[in-house]
Amino acid sequence: MPYLVPPLIPPGRLASSAQPLLPVADGLLLRPWQHADAPAVVAAFADPAIQRWHVRRADSEDEARDWIGQWRDAWHNETAAHWAVVRPGAGEDTAADQVLGRISLRSMILGIGHAECAYWTVPAARGQGVAPRATGAVARWAFDAMGFERLELVHSVTNEASCRVALKSGFAPEGTRRHGHLHADGWHDMHVHARLRDDSFPG
Repeated sequence: MPYLVPPLIPPGRLASSAQPLLPVADGLLLRPWQHADAPAVVAAFADPAIQRWHVRRADSEDEARDWIGQWRDAWHNETAAHWAVVRPGAGEDTAADQVLGRISLRSMILGIGHAECAYWTVPAARGQGVAPRATGAVARWAFDAMGFERLELVHSVTNEASCRVALKSGFAPEGTRRHGHLHADGWHDMHVHARLRDDSFPG
């Protein structure tokens, strides 16, 4: 039974190309995760705030390397795209990069050009605009280079910091998803934000 509408983003468009490096203002860079980043992932998921909102912890570097492998595979499977937010070190050795956070496009539906933005930053990088800048860079790439139509951003109604990131990144609030996510302390209602390709970027 054929679809009557062609896919907005043809299958294979991501998998047939290398995941790009995306420059971010203030000298930051979004790059694919490397297995050498495992210690930084373990350290990040030891933070209580990241555990609270992402409902996970990393118990070992081996576990973190497994996650990184899954993040890298997701690009080739065209299900998600995950970048490390880094301040590059000297030279071309990525081991010298300072990992500040993670930005992802997950739950990709290429046929209709939809995906969900997700992110975290390490404690030392918070309050410096890292997450909004990274989110904006990924949104520009998704709309301009890949042809996505809609990006969503969803967070707990009690996560005020994430709400500020969404608004600064130009994701308009659209409503509340009741009991949208199960956290360690029970069900949380979730705020839903979204950006469309035709929306203007914040100045």
